[in-house]
Amino acid sequence: MEDEAYTDINGNPISLDCQKHCSFCREFTVSSPKMSIGKVMGYTCAVWLAAYAVFFITANTAVLTGAILFTLLGMMLHIHLVKVDHESVLVIGSLGIQVSSSYASGRETSTFIEMSQVKDVVINEAIYMHQIIYYLCILLKDPSAPDDVSRVVPLFQSSRPRLNCLVKVYKSCQEILSNC
Repeated sequence: MEDEAYTDINGNPISLDCQKHCSFCREFTVSSPKMSIGKVMGYTCAVWLAAYAVFFITANTAVLTGAILFTLLGMMLHIHLVKVDHESVLVIGSLGIQVSSSYASGRETSTFIEMSQVKDVVINEAIYMHQIIYYLCILLKDPSAPDDVSRVVPLFQSSRPRLNCLVKVYKSCQEILSNC
């Protein structure tokens, strides 16, 4: 597929990789840029300088120890729980949709949704802060009333791509879903 520059809702560059495994199986991966070592160093230096200033005034070593532990723990939690390297959606016609996220620490999470539960894949809009954003989501059928929607599963929650990226994924998903 042709290369196009994509950004997230904040204007940061992201990349979309579309792989067509066969006519009824496609995988879409949205990747975010790696963590900036400059930002990490900046935050760490700011916290440690503030701690050193407090230590200089109070002469309490617990302040420095607390600042070091706070920054190390904060970085570990951010890498393991928050910073997502890439998110992928694997759509397999007549079988299901797998949604995966890979974190900076190497941790991965995956969810599989059977095609019998999928009502549709749509682009929805939401008001976020002071802007309207678009997101791709899977509508799940209500088991008791197949015409109703029981749940909405948003895709690409961490990377939050803009509409032009979502439209490309949406069209490919609809092409597969229409053949099921």
